[in-house]
Amino acid sequence: MTQTPYTDGTLVRVEGLKKHFPVGGGLFKRAKSHIYAVDDVNFAIQKGKSLGLVGESGCGKTTTGKMLARLHDPTGGHIFLNDAEVGQVDLAEVKGAQLKTFRRRVQMIFQDPYESLNPRRTVFDTVVEPLVVQGIGDIVEREERVAGLLDMVGLTPADTFMFRFPHELSGGQRQRVAIARALIIDPAFIVADEPTSMLDVSIRIGVMQLMQELADRFGVSYLYITHDLAVARYMCQDIAVMYLGKLVEMAETEELLAHPLHPYTQALISAVPIPDPRVKRETLEIMGGIAQPIDPPARCRFYDRCPFADDFCRDNDHPPLEDKGDGHKVACYKV
Repeated sequence: MTQTPYTDGTLVRVEGLKKHFPVGGGLFKRAKSHIYAVDDVNFAIQKGKSLGLVGESGCGKTTTGKMLARLHDPTGGHIFLNDAEVGQVDLAEVKGAQLKTFRRRVQMIFQDPYESLNPRRTVFDTVVEPLVVQGIGDIVEREERVAGLLDMVGLTPADTFMFRFPHELSGGQRQRVAIARALIIDPAFIVADEPTSMLDVSIRIGVMQLMQELADRFGVSYLYITHDLAVARYMCQDIAVMYLGKLVEMAETEELLAHPLHPYTQALISAVPIPDPRVKRETLEIMGGIAQPIDPPARCRFYDRCPFADDFCRDNDHPPLEDKGDGHKVACYKV
């Protein structure tokens, strides 16, 4: 579905995005239950900016990213890509040959560089493959393009890396290969799924700096998925907090970290250690553990753990994500 492009600088707009996985079905038996991995999620990413999607394991971050890259088909909702080359397209409805065209504009960097690279393919084979699939350039042009991008990502001299296999590279080098593969066809938008979490702490900052520099050079926007608020602060202009398939808070990065409004966000920030022993931070204790996402009740997803929840929260649907001023959006009846 192609529509009139947004004129407010929006690159990606997600509206009512859902992904429900069936549970307990069989060959001749329809599933009676569903995992609500992502449930009615809405956000926008501006051109040239990045959004950090944070939350604990199992909250739906990676599933959201995979739907934006169309590695999962959404159960419902829309994913509008507003790109100069293709106009405004609903990626949730793109199929078949059209999907190949739009993969040039949306790419993904995976979490584990040990699993995301084929061990039987050389660095050159891995990075050049998107050019081959899209039919871009001849063999000489492709080799020049791969060599130039390997130099950009810090694998220099390129000719010493081109024909190595993944087992001959370190974890940081493998992730740089994955970054080169994502950028080789000049996308407008990249989903980065915790790209530094599997790397040694000593080399994470180098990879993050590289991703920032390449985003500025190529004009790329990221959906940066992470559970680390410090990483989100470094990489992103805006942060969205996810809990059990729902967005519970979203704001400009410094605003959200300085003035968290949702009790879950407050608990996340209070759990971050402060290196100065003289500084004491008030902690917010939340109860219990994360609930099961299988057929959750309509009430607030955070109800069972919230220290402020009352009968009104129990008896009403999950609160909508509402703007509380200056673009700071919160899904909570108590704010």
